[in-house]
Amino acid sequence: MTISDEQYAAWLDDSTAQRVTLYRVGCVSGGVQVTRRLSNRHFTGSAAAPYSAVIAKDLEIARSISMDGDAKLSAGDVEVWNVSGELDSWFADVWANQRVEVYVGDARWEEADFRLSFVGNLADIAYGADGKTAVLKFRDALQRLNTPLSEAKFADGTLIPGAFGEVPNVTPVYDRVTGRYYYHWAAAEGLIEPRNDGVPRTVDVTDEPTNGRFSFNANTVGTITCSAQGDKTGGIYRNRIAQLVQLFATQYGKESTRMTADDIDTLNLTLFDAANQQPVGLAILDRTNVLTAMALIASSKGAQVIPSMLGKLRLIQYAIPAAASLSIPRSMQVQDSLAPVARSTVAAAVQIRYCRNYTVQPNLQTSPPPEHRQMFATEWRSYTAVDAATQAAYRLYADPAPIDTCLLTPADAQAEAERRLAIVKVPRTTYRVELTPAGMLVELGEARNLFSDRFGLDAGKPGLVTSLTTNFGNYAVTAELTV
Repeated sequence: MTISDEQYAAWLDDSTAQRVTLYRVGCVSGGVQVTRRLSNRHFTGSAAAPYSAVIAKDLEIARSISMDGDAKLSAGDVEVWNVSGELDSWFADVWANQRVEVYVGDARWEEADFRLSFVGNLADIAYGADGKTAVLKFRDALQRLNTPLSEAKFADGTLIPGAFGEVPNVTPVYDRVTGRYYYHWAAAEGLIEPRNDGVPRTVDVTDEPTNGRFSFNANTVGTITCSAQGDKTGGIYRNRIAQLVQLFATQYGKESTRMTADDIDTLNLTLFDAANQQPVGLAILDRTNVLTAMALIASSKGAQVIPSMLGKLRLIQYAIPAAASLSIPRSMQVQDSLAPVARSTVAAAVQIRYCRNYTVQPNLQTSPPPEHRQMFATEWRSYTAVDAATQAAYRLYADPAPIDTCLLTPADAQAEAERRLAIVKVPRTTYRVELTPAGMLVELGEARNLFSDRFGLDAGKPGLVTSLTTNFGNYAVTAELTV
């Protein structure tokens, strides 16, 4: 039979369920790729591919997002019984960067009806502290992207810069071998405007966007800068957050560890892109790694990059919902487990910095218009949103710490400042609650109504799921929601 979503949800709520967790763990043994099939309870499986009930400690996954953009994922070690050295031969196998799939279901089900509930990667295998277990050590699925975006260099070893989206007033790098100024290490959309000491110089310039470079037809003296539209991998110019995050993950960094289309939550990125069409820009002037570049771009709209439980890259925006269609009812909560664990500090203002000037030039000797001179002398433009009522009620100063973004336009900076201000101008409470196995259906970043007989939650309040910890041994879920 095939278990429908409705049947699966009902099974999670069934106190008579005989729950079993299955682990399919990849490794290279004797030079051959194999899959070890393990379980935490007896499960027959198929005669050709049986499961060994040797799990001593099950997997626990903790994921969280926060207002400051610090998304986190941690996976606890899985321990396998090795009391008499039955598995000592495993330590000669290769486990690093191998795929792990975790399925949940009932001992009475066919294996095909089990639900895939987690996909991750191993860091390695280790001996347990008492020597009676083998420890399968997990790693964050995104750590495979912890490599430089590019290490393209000129003949003299100088790094070639990169440009993604639109980058204002960046200093290109001159290559003596080709006699060209480079603003991107590969094909780009093209040069917007080259400048010599702040003065536009467009008459005697030759742009070569297919190589991300340009040259002058006459000698130059002074500082050369330019604004440009960058990367055009595959002939497509991308200047939105979701587009660039996917580009970084699949086309940049170490080729052997890049993600593929199968590693991307396409629906999630499509929906994010539809809701966030703002143009952005980022210049890469050093050995910035892929994870950092993705975080810089995503945080421009308060979003964070984090893998789903199935290991697919997602973008989650920190946004307190005004309403929710899903709930965490009292029936999903372990009795008396809900409690407030944090209360936010109120702020009366939010300052967003945008349209970064990558080459600050405070002492130009040329004669650009005064507004241009001021622009070149300042690294950032900024917009500050202030709530006067909150400022007065809480007796606060309206001098917030600036938040750097990759946004480009005043309108987009203003909209983002107002969006964040709506979150921080009132106190927000984070509640922690232990959930029944039905909590396995709750997703990080979801909007859910939270109910309780206390804390003013009798009628329910919409909140953002900001933290989830899931244990695959007892199907216990700990959730945190911010309302």
